[in-house]
Amino acid sequence: MTPESIAEAKIGYGVERPKAFIDAVVAIALTLLILPLMDSLGDAARSGDDTLTWLVGQRGQITSFLISFVLIMMFWMINLRLFSVVERVTEPLLWLLAGWVLTIVWLPIATAIAGRMADDDILARVLYIGSLILTSLMSLAVRLYVRNHPHLRTGGDQEVTNGAAIDISLVFLFTVALVLAVVFPVVGYYSLFVMLLSDPVQRIVRRLMPPQRTA
Repeated sequence: MTPESIAEAKIGYGVERPKAFIDAVVAIALTLLILPLMDSLGDAARSGDDTLTWLVGQRGQITSFLISFVLIMMFWMINLRLFSVVERVTEPLLWLLAGWVLTIVWLPIATAIAGRMADDDILARVLYIGSLILTSLMSLAVRLYVRNHPHLRTGGDQEVTNGAAIDISLVFLFTVALVLAVVFPVVGYYSLFVMLLSDPVQRIVRRLMPPQRTA
């Protein structure tokens, strides 16, 4: 190795602690998703409601919990695949990751709003789906930073490029879902079914992306 390459290898910090921190935050966010349901279950028990009454009354909250659980796990797996090739992190990258973590921490709140507010509450839809867009944008920002700083990773050019295509497709599809949910209120959160188009949209994005910049 040349002196320059040795210096580059020592840039920033190891990834072990950031990865552990992110895993912990995601685990806490997943746990927080269930708390509103736990609270409502206690209220139902004190009111003497039966199980069926509680399930029917909380169907919106249960649905939003399941959707958010799947989406947060999806975001975590995307992040996990990225860090399978990342060896070092810099302070700018840590701040980008902090922004991504902030959106993950916010999602349980957006989920509670979506589950508890009226079905025709447009602002609740904007907050929830808009939060998903923001999480995808922050994931994309992290990915592009890593893509443009190859000395922070061990190869993985194709993995980073594919990940960026996934993030871009998520931003696009969540934006489409938000527009549908606002313009056609009767559709509601069913607009998120546009995510079924993820694979073909990713293939289109990959074809349109510029070539990987070499170091």
